[in-house]
Amino acid sequence: MFSDQMVAFKTIVRREVTRFTRIWSQTLLPPVVTQSLYFVIFGKFIGSQIGDIHGVSYISFIVPGLVMMAVISNSFGNVVSSFFSSKFQRSIEELLVSPTANWIIVAGYVARGMLRGVTVGILVFLVSFFFTSPTIQHPFIIVLFIVLTSVVFSLAGLVNAVFAKSFDDISIFPTFVLTPLTYLGGVFYSIQSLPQVWQTVSYFNPILYMVNGFRYGFYGFTDVHLGGSIFILIIFTIILVYVNLYLLRKGTGLKN
Repeated sequence: MFSDQMVAFKTIVRREVTRFTRIWSQTLLPPVVTQSLYFVIFGKFIGSQIGDIHGVSYISFIVPGLVMMAVISNSFGNVVSSFFSSKFQRSIEELLVSPTANWIIVAGYVARGMLRGVTVGILVFLVSFFFTSPTIQHPFIIVLFIVLTSVVFSLAGLVNAVFAKSFDDISIFPTFVLTPLTYLGGVFYSIQSLPQVWQTVSYFNPILYMVNGFRYGFYGFTDVHLGGSIFILIIFTIILVYVNLYLLRKGTGLKN
């Protein structure tokens, strides 16, 4: 019954919320401190030597990018670590043999990643007021991008966790793929300041569209097409949902 599935969904989510709020000093505080250092080093020290970008001070310009960076890393990291830990402890088997539908399992873990990612993002945004005064022009766009981005990277974290065979495996993708794409995704600069060849290369980085779409919600400008950014996020969401459902149905990485 649908009501039974909702009980399973709430249980999956509640377990994770309880976990990351109980150890908030390990799950919420470190990313806030890290992003605060970015504000100090890049915003104050380096940013004071850089002129305005699109009429916005440099430190204000990087606020949306740093918030989005926190959302991406924490949404991804929460799901990949949580799901793989369940695999490692073999407790995931209890969930898989239960009547819980696969789509509920996916939705539960994604909701867990979203909650942590968005929570950290909000905290980073609040910290930014100690350094600058970011404006908000399109609140709906801000909410849309932060939600869709956290969903995409929660789903991506689940895929990583399914294929991971050791704790080393869950750090390979963030280290060698996610981190470089994030730093090269327009967090600290406008791609319009790059040579034409690097602008072209940047267009193949999906995080560029997420950061710029999110920044549009604050200041009303973007280096890429806003509609295209939303479309890319929706397509990634649909693809990753189907990939996760397929992997769970096949038992990939779960039946060994």
